[in-house]
Amino acid sequence: MITALHNTHLITGGTIVSGKAILIEGKYIKAIIDAGQIPDDVNRIDLNGAYTAPGLIDLQIYGAGTKLFGGLPSVEALAEMEAVLLKQGTTGFFATIATNSDEVVLQGIDAAKQYLPQAKGNFLGLHLEGPYLNPKRKGAHPENFIKKAVLSELKSWVERGEGVIKMMTIAPELQDDAVMDYLSSQNIIISAGHTDATYEQASKFFNDSVAAATHLFNAMPQMHHREPGIIPAIFEKKPFTSIVADGIHVSFPMIALAKRELGDKLFFITDAVTVATEGAYQHQLKGDRYVMPDGTLSGSALTMLKAVENGVTKAGIGLAEAINMASLYPAQLASLTKKGKIEAGCFADLLIFNDSFTVATTVLQGEIVYNTNQ
Repeated sequence: MITALHNTHLITGGTIVSGKAILIEGKYIKAIIDAGQIPDDVNRIDLNGAYTAPGLIDLQIYGAGTKLFGGLPSVEALAEMEAVLLKQGTTGFFATIATNSDEVVLQGIDAAKQYLPQAKGNFLGLHLEGPYLNPKRKGAHPENFIKKAVLSELKSWVERGEGVIKMMTIAPELQDDAVMDYLSSQNIIISAGHTDATYEQASKFFNDSVAAATHLFNAMPQMHHREPGIIPAIFEKKPFTSIVADGIHVSFPMIALAKRELGDKLFFITDAVTVATEGAYQHQLKGDRYVMPDGTLSGSALTMLKAVENGVTKAGIGLAEAINMASLYPAQLASLTKKGKIEAGCFADLLIFNDSFTVATTVLQGEIVYNTNQ
């Protein structure tokens, strides 16, 4: 059966168009047609003027709901994260493990590998943020677990994961060439983060094996007129660069500046956590932010759609472009060719929301998995 979604403002590829219908057959988008050309024999769903965008993609999130996967990884935590994120319109995510003991990292790899075959389709793999970071820029990461990468250990983790590790945030200036070459050979996205790299070092590695930068402005040296640091190198080399658009981790004028400099290479992440009372990351919610017990700012309380809303209402980014930053650009970085856009042949991963940025419906691979009317 073919389903037609119509009477919607369709957001894709940086444009908003009306008077179109999305035809869905099975898991995929069959075609985008004029609403007046919908065949008589299809199942019609009237979206009543709501916006329809590609499902959102979060490449850095630690937990959602009641369980912090990034601190105490388990299959159950992944299942809950997947379910909660679908209600938020996120149809693709990298579950993230922050710097921790080897035991916890291995637990996370094993849980992800075990859960992936039963996932609904929005859990896409792991992002390891650490432990190969620069202790000078540790942020909320415990320094006792931060270390330089050893190739034999890294290989054992990657081989154990059997392809489940998709992205790693590291401090490239501290790593051996053999480590960088190995990660590249495994098609693992290398992102520079929690780094103290100089302008010269960053200019070199962004031209080489490092494809991305993690949470711009956070846990990196700030610009200085005599010691420019990594940020001007990011602006010049323009790797894909994530940013936490909550107004707390980064102010909105700085988000607007980053957008002007990086254009279609800047993308949103939530960096979101949840309350935890055990393990290395005991996040506490204080008002609108999460902090560690010592008061250090930790992960965010964002959703991806809230990041889009903030981009539009606080940083002056157009709605269609803000949607790109939460869908198309992370899909491009992660080589998710069938996600992040509404086109024939792509997965029917869709977010339907109203003009107050409230999720109405989430469609994952052609199936309605969340609907506020149900």
